Amino acid sequence: MFTWLERWTALVLLVTVFGAQAQERFPGIGRVATPQEVAAWDIDVRPDLKGLPAGAGSVAKGQDVWEAKCASCHGVFGEATEVFNPLVGGTTADDIKTGNVAALRRLDYPSRTTLMKVSQVSTLWDYINRAMPWSQPKSLSVEEVYAVTAYLLNLGGVVPNDFVLSDKTMAEAQKRLPNRNGKTTAHALWPGRELGGAAKPDVNATACMSNCKAGTTIASSLPAHARNAHGDLSEQNRTVGPQRGAQTLLPELPQGTALAPLPPVAPTAATKPAAATAPASTAPASDAKAVQALLQKNTCTACHAASSKLVGPSWAEVAKKHAGKAEHLAAKIRSGGSGVWGPIPMPPQALAEPDARRIAAWLAAGATP
Repeated sequence: MFTWLERWTALVLLVTVFGAQAQERFPGIGRVATPQEVAAWDIDVRPDLKGLPAGAGSVAKGQDVWEAKCASCHGVFGEATEVFNPLVGGTTADDIKTGNVAALRRLDYPSRTTLMKVSQVSTLWDYINRAMPWSQPKSLSVEEVYAVTAYLLNLGGVVPNDFVLSDKTMAEAQKRLPNRNGKTTAHALWPGRELGGAAKPDVNATACMSNCKAGTTIASSLPAHARNAHGDLSEQNRTVGPQRGAQTLLPELPQGTALAPLPPVAPTAATKPAAATAPASTAPASDAKAVQALLQKNTCTACHAASSKLVGPSWAEVAKKHAGKAEHLAAKIRSGGSGVWGPIPMPPQALAEPDARRIAAWLAAGATP
C-alpha cells in the first residue's frame, strides 16, 4: 500500500517526465501540467478509502442538501422520479448483517436500486462528488458530499439518524453496506452460476461463421389498443441508454415476425405538429450561434433539446407557448419553476442576467437554430 503522499509524488513525477518528453517530441505544443492542475484532476477515492479528503457531514445536514439539490431528480426519499431509477429499496436488515442482498438472487424481483448493487461506500461518495448535481457537477462542498452520502445511507437503513459520515467513520459505514460482500468474479454470463446458469466466461466470444441465426424475432409487443395511447413512444425517450422507445405509430407486428430495420415515420395530418404561431426570428444567424454557445456553456442542453422533449420541454415548445414573452422567460430562467411542463422542477439558473435575457429573446422570437 502507498501513502497519499507517495501516490501524489509518483503522479507528479510521471506527469513531469512524460510532459517533458512530449515537449521534446512536439516543440511549441502544450506544456507540463502544474502540481495545482494535477491536484484538480486527482480527486478519485479508492475502495480502501485512500484519496478521501478530511471532512464530515451529518444525516440531518444531508437531508437539507438533498431536499434543495437532489430531490427534484431522485425523489424526496430516493424513490426516483419519472427520469431516474430508484436509489433506495430492495434491501433488508438481514442484507445489512450478511453483506449480500438476497433480492439480487431472485428471478421474480426485477428491481435494481443503487443500494442493492453498490458494494463500496467510496463509490457513492466519489460519484456524488464528481458528478452531482446533474445540472451543476462538482458544485457540492466536501461537507455536503459527506452529508448527502450519509442521508442516502440513512434512507436505506444502513446508518442511524444521528450518524456523522467522515473520512474517519466511512469504514464503519462500509461494514454495514447491504451488498458489501456481493462482488464476485464467478458469475460468467447471465444468469450465471449463482442462479443455475452456464459458466461460460463473459469474454469468451466467438463470431458466428456457420449455421448463424437468420434474425431476431419478436416474442411480444404492445397490444393494438395501447400502442399509441400516449403518443409515439420513440419521441418521448432519450436516444441514450437501453430504453429508447418503440415507434408506436407503426402497425403492430404479429408474434414471431422477423425484426427488420424500422423505416422512418413520415408525419401525418394526425401527428404533424401544428403550425407555430410564434413570429419568425429576426435574429441573425450569428446571434443564434451565440445563443447555442450559451446553452451549452450553462448546461441547458442537459435537459432541453431543439424539437424533442428530454427532461424538460423542447426549445420549440417553449417558443410556441411563450412567443413574444422575452421578459417573462428571462425571469423564469433565473428563478426556476415547476408544474408548467410536468412534475420535474427546473432549478434556478445561476447565469448572468444579460445571458438569460439573450436566451429568452431567442426563445421568444421562435428559437430558430
